[in-house]
Amino acid sequence: MALQLYNTLTRRKEEFAPIDPANVRMYVCGPTVYDYAHIGNARPLIVFDVLFRLLRHLYGPDHVTYIRNITDVDDKINARAAERGISIRELTEETNAIFQADAKALGCLEPTVQPRATEHIAAMIAIIERLIASGHAYEADGHVLFDVPSMPDYGKLSKRPLDEMIAGARVEVAPYKKGPMDFVLWKPSSFDEPGWESPWGRGRPGWHLECSAMSWKYLGETFDVHGGGIDLVFPHHENEIAQSCSAFHREAMANFWVHNGFLQVEGEKMSKSLGNFVTIHEALKDWPGEVLRFNMLKTHYRQPIDWTLAGLRESQRELDRWYPLAKQFAASSSMLAPEFVAALEDDLNTPEAITGLRRLYREASDDVAFAGARLASCGHLVGLFEKDLADWQAAPIPIDKAHVEALIDLRLKARATKNWAESDRIRDELAGMGIALKDNKDGTTSWELKR
Repeated sequence: MALQLYNTLTRRKEEFAPIDPANVRMYVCGPTVYDYAHIGNARPLIVFDVLFRLLRHLYGPDHVTYIRNITDVDDKINARAAERGISIRELTEETNAIFQADAKALGCLEPTVQPRATEHIAAMIAIIERLIASGHAYEADGHVLFDVPSMPDYGKLSKRPLDEMIAGARVEVAPYKKGPMDFVLWKPSSFDEPGWESPWGRGRPGWHLECSAMSWKYLGETFDVHGGGIDLVFPHHENEIAQSCSAFHREAMANFWVHNGFLQVEGEKMSKSLGNFVTIHEALKDWPGEVLRFNMLKTHYRQPIDWTLAGLRESQRELDRWYPLAKQFAASSSMLAPEFVAALEDDLNTPEAITGLRRLYREASDDVAFAGARLASCGHLVGLFEKDLADWQAAPIPIDKAHVEALIDLRLKARATKNWAESDRIRDELAGMGIALKDNKDGTTSWELKR
């Protein structure tokens, strides 16, 4: 079957047909490098890496251009650098190095180019000049703003009523703005803020403008796929469309807009106040990157994902079972299972693809060479089985010993009162964590971790 992708712009799955099959072009919003990326940020990293890998398989590795930007000029960066008492450049270099290492540990291929916003100021100024000349932007009080009413179909991506868009954008009330929805393209910089000379004075770009400039620089005025998290649909991606289409007099900035769903942790929205805020860097200290990657892929990219400890443990155990078989064989595109590729072509249906991996593992009992080679090849296509077997098996499985001991103590109390149902429930819970129990003759219980 042909590749089908859900297009946020049209709210339906559509057959993917690139503008130029010899140069399939994709842009994905990257990190703002002021702090560690959280585990929710890992989702678009992994989702669009899978799409990148699939496009390379379908069109050839040399025929796909993948751009993922680095935002290194932003008010959050300024504030964090001041808070830490270091230079902005020092902060962004340090944070970007950590991000790149985290992305590599997650098994993500390096994009074709990772442009920095600060290296594309000239392109941003050029777009602003085009917008002013065509009546889509205006200068006011040292700022340059996009005139939203000048674009009649503004809102075509998010499809929100005007009052909802105003509320969602948390618009700044400023006397120099013509309308409440108008957004900043350029703003003045004080002496202690980063700034560049422009026709409107020393200043810095608005966040939305940065992506319009960098996608234009590397992919042209219209390209194939623009991706990111669902939280970016409005206002970020909506404003990108407004800027780019108005500056270049195009109907579309990108033909396909692809967005991944939200992530929550143990059934709750991730929040520092709830104490469940997890960074990629922290998670990688406890789990191999492939476990995090596989755990993401078990949920369809457009669906919300509940990030749980139980899910991670199950992902670890499943990969532990598959690894010895997969590493016996070299991955080859000629050994890809057609149904596995078909699942990915159906809007990146990774849950269905993983069901196919499970089937191949079971079939290996009948034909080890054929099923094993297919398992290795299909896993490789989505970034699995990339470590040496010895390295994989040497990686420790994280376990909360205090929690295990507490559950064992509760089970012993249940047994003492002959509450066998509760005793069995706790044993099953521990078994789900990979813990095997042994009831000793002296009334104690010992345990061990099974991979």
